[in-house]
Amino acid sequence: METAGGGLLLAATDDPLAAFGHDPWWVTLIKSVVIFVFLMVCVLMMIMADRKVMGRMQMRHGPNRFGPWGLLQSLADGVKLSLKEDIIPRGVDRTLYIAAPMISAVPAFMTFSVIPIGPEVEIFGLVTPLQLTDLPVAGLMVLAAAAMGVYGIVIGGWASRSPYALLGGLRASAQVISYEIAMAMSFVAVFMYSGTLTTSGIVEAQQPIWFALILFPSFAVYLVTMLGETNRLPFDLAEGEGELVGGFMTEYGSMKYTMFFLAEYVNMLTVGAISVTFFLGGYHAPPPITMVWEGANEGAWPVLWWLLKFMGVMFLFIWARGTVPRIRYDQLMLLGWKVLIPVQLVWITAVAVVRMLVNEGAHPAVTGAVVVGFSVVVVASIIGWNRAVRRQRAAEAAEHTEEMRRMRETAEYGGFPVPPASAPHYGSSVPAEEPRNTPPASTGKREEVTGA
Repeated sequence: METAGGGLLLAATDDPLAAFGHDPWWVTLIKSVVIFVFLMVCVLMMIMADRKVMGRMQMRHGPNRFGPWGLLQSLADGVKLSLKEDIIPRGVDRTLYIAAPMISAVPAFMTFSVIPIGPEVEIFGLVTPLQLTDLPVAGLMVLAAAAMGVYGIVIGGWASRSPYALLGGLRASAQVISYEIAMAMSFVAVFMYSGTLTTSGIVEAQQPIWFALILFPSFAVYLVTMLGETNRLPFDLAEGEGELVGGFMTEYGSMKYTMFFLAEYVNMLTVGAISVTFFLGGYHAPPPITMVWEGANEGAWPVLWWLLKFMGVMFLFIWARGTVPRIRYDQLMLLGWKVLIPVQLVWITAVAVVRMLVNEGAHPAVTGAVVVGFSVVVVASIIGWNRAVRRQRAAEAAEHTEEMRRMRETAEYGGFPVPPASAPHYGSSVPAEEPRNTPPASTGKREEVTGA
């Protein structure tokens, strides 16, 4: 129906997508520009917060030269990188080398288009939601965009024709495959409890209670996987400086390096916003506040609640980077395949069974028995896993003890592998030395050594 201002006001319906797809082009343009500016400003602030907060954690000063309290340090770094000479190494695949940073950055911006930041508001007489768009399969679109971002990293590593960059790209692809599975399983529990794949519907389904509380295992696994998805410490093995120089970014500089850097931080912002949308109630006020304040979700307050939750998740990124050391690559793969995925399989099965029983109206005793049964299985699995870990550690300790014993008893054992003198020199045309005759036994007389 028409409003007094000439705008279109949609009637309330049961369709969660009824409020989308009716905005004029200029409203869509305004939303797109606001999202882009918001992400760019958040990137600058996040880089500055990374340095300042970690500086305080490590009892040192962060940036304090450019701008008041160092607030313009991120802007100065961006200007410095943009003014550096753009060098393309000889022998690279120029097309893919140039396109890789853009392929990595674009999906991160796309994902933010389905994030609801607030309820419907009125803009120049037009009622529109504070969300660019929504889709019937918005949850799957989030996963697809997250998976597409790694293609830029892999292509950049391959196109650089450098062993360090190639290894970084391969690590990133294996890492994303491992952690994408656990992340998708975290979303499955959310989809089952909300009954929809739309992001706006998921937010509305959390009005009574947040999914982070009733689906805490999914939320905990998602917090781990979002660090792995964004290649942040302690999971930044794709660009490990101690092993791969710079990883997939080794051969990049100037604005291309800036694009990769931008993609990493925009990905952080995106997965943080997804955690707020899927697990922390979106723009709704925390339940204790709504119990004592009826107007907590009216006016501009929903946007403020969303920003506070968003800032809290961003602080978790900085906290993890400043306190948790980088793990080995085999530990990264072990955590993804042998811990997170099995835990998610058991948890999703339990959630599906309990949800089905509740929907079918089963007796609470039956539901409780199922919950107790799964709990027993989980406890037994944890006990068995602890025993397996203890046996493995005992075997490693015995192997280490045997290794040390052999090193003490045999001087040559465990030493540096030196090729014998009779072996040919690798990479040269020097033939192997003839075997030398065994020197005669000493007669006890002092022999004169000459140069002949």
